[in-house]
Amino acid sequence: MTTDSTYTYQQIARAIEHLTTHYREQPSLSELAEKANLSEFHFQRLFTEWAGVSPKKFGQYLTLEHAKTRLRNGAPLVDAAYDAGLSGTGRLHDLFVNIEGVTPGQFKQAGSGLALIYGVFDSPFGHYVLGTINDKIALLHFLNETDKPETILATAWPEAALSQDPASLQVLADQIFPVSDVASGDPTRQIQRRLPVLLRGSAFQLKVWEALLKIPEGQLASYDQIAESIGQPGASRAVGTAIGSNQVGYLIPCHRVIKKTGLFGGYRWGTERKQAMLGWEAARVDG
Repeated sequence: MTTDSTYTYQQIARAIEHLTTHYREQPSLSELAEKANLSEFHFQRLFTEWAGVSPKKFGQYLTLEHAKTRLRNGAPLVDAAYDAGLSGTGRLHDLFVNIEGVTPGQFKQAGSGLALIYGVFDSPFGHYVLGTINDKIALLHFLNETDKPETILATAWPEAALSQDPASLQVLADQIFPVSDVASGDPTRQIQRRLPVLLRGSAFQLKVWEALLKIPEGQLASYDQIAESIGQPGASRAVGTAIGSNQVGYLIPCHRVIKKTGLFGGYRWGTERKQAMLGWEAARVDG
């Protein structure tokens, strides 16, 4: 695990917070650089390396009108034909995520003695803890400074015995966030490996999480659209609850769901991180 890119993200996150709060006033480069505690020259270079676009262009991606346009032109979720169960494979930008979904009852019947292998890694959006069970990704949780990975893992998977072994997970971590992405946000990458993800939840939750995989990178969907896509148009509030309980961040892209008004709404790993992800993805797609 390295710390340079996480420190870079923390600097940029402060600027993004200011940018999204004051985007209507179009904050100057000097204002944003001051928030990041950098000179204007170094901030412009660092931000452009991370996002692939200038701070001004990034700010445009975070405006209300841009979000509304993305919603209107988003994935055809309502028309998507969903496979029965969760045996299908969903495409997520350059990654392939293969879902294995089980209900709590089914999981309990699988027996005890589970081993959860975990490690802490770096990403363009800060440190995260990655946990696997039987070589399947069971948790991807972004960390704040006060978070304890062991507490997060034990809460999510109380039946499992924890084993810290980041070396054995490094190849997998490099597939999720390639070194080029971690270093600078470079979108150039070719990944063909399927990433197996283990999701445990109710049948409703599993349907919602599967629906998230239908949202292409750079596009957005509303809670109402997700509810309609799974055949339950009146369940937008329940959809929000299911999205909030997702244990596999980024790969199951709950950050791509916003309010139908165009407002980004909350995110279990922080509003600034959600905004950073959406702007970063929009820049990658436009690039």
